[in-house]
Amino acid sequence: MSVRVTFLGGLGEIGRNCAAVEQDGKIAIIDCGLMFPEEDMLGVDLVFPDWGWLLERKDDVCCVLLTHGHEDHIGALGHFLRDINVPVFGTAFSVALASRRVEEAGVDADVRAVPDNEWVKHGPFRFMFVPVSHSVPQGAGIALDTPEGLIVHSGDFKLDPTPIDGRPTDLPAFAALGRDGVRLLLADSTNAENPGFVPSETSLAKPIRDIVRDAPGRVLAACFASHVHRVQQLADAAIDDGRKIAFLGRSMHRVSEVARELGILSIPDKHVLDIKDLVELPPRRQMVISTGSQGEPFAALSLIAARRHRFIDIVPEDTILISATPIPGNEAAVSRVISRLMKTGPTVYHGRNAHVHVSGHGAQEELKTFLNVVRPQAFVPVHGEFRHLRAHADLAIQMRVPEVFALADGDAIVLEGGEARVERKAVDAGYVYLDGAEYGDIGSQVLRNRRHLADQGVVIVTVGVKLHSAELVYGPEMDSHGLTGDPGPILGAAADAVKAALDDAKKCGECDLADIQKTIRDTTRRVIREQMSRKPVVVPVVLEV
Repeated sequence: MSVRVTFLGGLGEIGRNCAAVEQDGKIAIIDCGLMFPEEDMLGVDLVFPDWGWLLERKDDVCCVLLTHGHEDHIGALGHFLRDINVPVFGTAFSVALASRRVEEAGVDADVRAVPDNEWVKHGPFRFMFVPVSHSVPQGAGIALDTPEGLIVHSGDFKLDPTPIDGRPTDLPAFAALGRDGVRLLLADSTNAENPGFVPSETSLAKPIRDIVRDAPGRVLAACFASHVHRVQQLADAAIDDGRKIAFLGRSMHRVSEVARELGILSIPDKHVLDIKDLVELPPRRQMVISTGSQGEPFAALSLIAARRHRFIDIVPEDTILISATPIPGNEAAVSRVISRLMKTGPTVYHGRNAHVHVSGHGAQEELKTFLNVVRPQAFVPVHGEFRHLRAHADLAIQMRVPEVFALADGDAIVLEGGEARVERKAVDAGYVYLDGAEYGDIGSQVLRNRRHLADQGVVIVTVGVKLHSAELVYGPEMDSHGLTGDPGPILGAAADAVKAALDDAKKCGECDLADIQKTIRDTTRRVIREQMSRKPVVVPVVLEV
């Protein structure tokens, strides 16, 4: 009996990680993540995988398995469960974060925390969560025991020998799976182009402590809210320097609360203040730990940089510590925030000018070590842009993995009778957009129209004509937005041309509304194109009297 793995996201972009494993007619979902919109996705809030084909088989969907609690792996879960409500399995911290996100979506979900390295049976699926080290606590790889052999998903991982929580990637457990025989490995490819090893998270302790100790005034530190181990190191440095701590940003409050409840984040209550109380202390005793390390426009750090935050007003004596590097696509936004902060005069440390960040994804030597430990018969690189997937595939070929497949969203790999085959574009795996309160309600044409409006502007032409004719009784009245600084002369020429075109149309006899609108639209576009080489959106408003 065949086993099929279909990829709904994460193979060709950073985000939307989601795969469906099918056996015995039932389906298990591995992760259900979101992607943040790219610059040309105007008005879009978030981007989800397309699980439309699963809706047609919703009774066959058994469960969701979570590798870890990052948004690119759990961020779409609430919307998915609204459509297909099935049990969700993961480590304690992963399901705790997922529960909060699902509650925000108004969904009553069945989430189940699973211990490390214990086989679980649900429906036809038998699976186990294996510890991996990553930039969020309690990350896990997933092993699935299928009729075609073991399928192993690495999750996002690196081989950190000295993790903050003492929970390293469990290479002995992965090696045991390898000895049993791994039929298919799916593994994180984010840093597959980077040689060597990624430094340990503990390597940041001294640089962070030195920066905090030497800061003359307040310290404002920004990092991912989910990077609890980084938050722990920042908090430890603050406490050692006699500073009190306040958290800024909704996600920072939410994640730190969950982490403290589970005993993953250890900060004594006496060292944590509300931001309103913290700012009353001398600056030398303040540490703010904030969201916004990726330049998100409404995150706390961006508001502070724009001088729009309620409680924090940056001064030259402040020290800013951005403990992150931009994820692909966020470089420009992060650079803008850093530049705005620097204009005010504080010292700004970030991942490009100081050792204040290490990646949570393994580099080439770690990926090769992992391949050597697991020794899969077949390999599919996941989690990354295509260049990352291709680089990881090349590493697997170097490691003499027998079957290596570089796939894309929508593709499937089928294991049957000891053989593996690829089905290209097995399902539609396009982008589904969250635009306001609804998702999936806009398409590529809407985005093209928005880009056109943003790039070229809009001209509204209002006329009044006699019923069933092009005889002008009012206008043309021209109004433009985003066309040029002084549109008067150009709009005047366009109005004259529209008037002449309607006079010509009137001579031809009876005209319907569509003909008049087309005449106005074509004439206005032609004049503006000839005079300023632009192609605005032209909206004709025709009043028949």
